[in-house]
Amino acid sequence: MSYAVPNGTTASLSKMEQAILQTVTYVDMYDYPLTASEIHRYLVGVPAELPEVEQALDKSRLVKSLLGKDGEYFFLAGRPHIVDIRRRRARVSKALWPHAIHYGRLTSALPFVSMVAVTGSLAVDNVDSQADIDYLIVTEPGRLWLCRAMVILLVRQAARRGIILCPNYFLSESALGFEERNLFAAHEIVQMIPITGLKVYHQLREENQWVANILPNSGGAPPQMANLAKPIPAPVKGARRLGEVTLRTPPGGWLERWEMNRKVRRFSQQPSMETAFSVDYCKGHFEDHGQRTLDQYTDRLEKLNTQSQERSSE
Repeated sequence: MSYAVPNGTTASLSKMEQAILQTVTYVDMYDYPLTASEIHRYLVGVPAELPEVEQALDKSRLVKSLLGKDGEYFFLAGRPHIVDIRRRRARVSKALWPHAIHYGRLTSALPFVSMVAVTGSLAVDNVDSQADIDYLIVTEPGRLWLCRAMVILLVRQAARRGIILCPNYFLSESALGFEERNLFAAHEIVQMIPITGLKVYHQLREENQWVANILPNSGGAPPQMANLAKPIPAPVKGARRLGEVTLRTPPGGWLERWEMNRKVRRFSQQPSMETAFSVDYCKGHFEDHGQRTLDQYTDRLEKLNTQSQERSSE
């Protein structure tokens, strides 16, 4: 998929300026201004060093014509209010993170869980109050659906305490490569923050090297990760092993198949372009958020192109 700015802006902007504009436009849909280092990390389609991006932001016509700046943050012209939105959401996110870490580590203590990562808006500290906590969970092959069933029990327990968990993406270790290869999926991968399972996280990044074609400067873990990914305590690991031994039996295999067939029949009654189910994955994205985001992104670039043409004709 091409992410070029529509014809009209290409005549007046350099390749670097186009990439910066695309990068800022994409996150603008989430009311999320970016710092120069963040623009560099999420720069669409152009390999570059941070000083090159900083120079383009400082010297080019882009900031004067299509972007605005407030302190360290850059945003689309006419959208300075989103700086305050980001700051407010960062405060809300700070209060939500302890819950995300707590339930992420509880999830990792369940049998067959290999990795738990926070995804979505919380991964970039951009949530409002009453937001849910999105997780991507990697499991041992052959027990994904039993693992999911146990996670859902934890989801219900958290809900009784007013914490909304949304484990909407399960992958087995044998299916770490994303089938969707677009800007939305690339952002999900480079923004995710592993709570546990750092080794598997690195394997997932390795299996999705296509991301570098879209976000070429996004290698490595996100800065927000810090030291969140910690090993499971020995006593908990022992209890988990006992559960795994019990369920790695023929009856456990029968339960896995029964749970998968039961859930796939149910989920298949809720058709969506972005759901997918098999022995190795359960992608419960029923609202087609990814495709809607990409459509809105294209629309915004087209509007910027129109604005640019109108200004050049004045």
